[in-house]
Amino acid sequence: MIHPTSDVSPQANIGQNTSIWHQAQIREQAIIGANCIIGKNVYIDKSVIIGNNCKIQNNTSIYHGTTIEDGVFIGPHCILTNDTYPRAINPNGTLKTDTDWIEGKIIIKHGASLGAGTIILPNITIGTFALIGAGSIVTKDIPNYALAYGNPAKITGVVCKCGNKLQPTQKPGENCTKCSSQ
Repeated sequence: MIHPTSDVSPQANIGQNTSIWHQAQIREQAIIGANCIIGKNVYIDKSVIIGNNCKIQNNTSIYHGTTIEDGVFIGPHCILTNDTYPRAINPNGTLKTDTDWIEGKIIIKHGASLGAGTIILPNITIGTFALIGAGSIVTKDIPNYALAYGNPAKITGVVCKCGNKLQPTQKPGENCTKCSSQ
């Protein structure tokens, strides 16, 4: 379902059973997998790649150069950036264009989760099933199953696939008590 107030480019590729809510904007050459939910007022820039079964909540902005793998959760008001040296003008005073930028890349790996208001700087990889706490600013790569939060985000532990923090004796990706009982 694509809400009639959303703005989806005819050159975007939207997978089956993906819902695009009110006032979302999906730009040209964006690829969004199947069974995703794109929340209200989400901006997905040109050529962004989003896998299957992802949930991107309201008011999130995802800029070109971003690849999001399957099963990723992105909380509301997150920003995934792409400009390493943001400026409106060149040193000679002329307005910058796409050709003046060096596009940074962001990769969010399978099953990772970004809490509300997270900001990801360019050239960052968030690992498989990593969990980033709300309000964090991520300035460095985050490994698989890491729990990280703060400004800048620091690794404070490891989590299981459901996101529960594991005990210090457990290895990243091990099942927590909750996962073991399911």
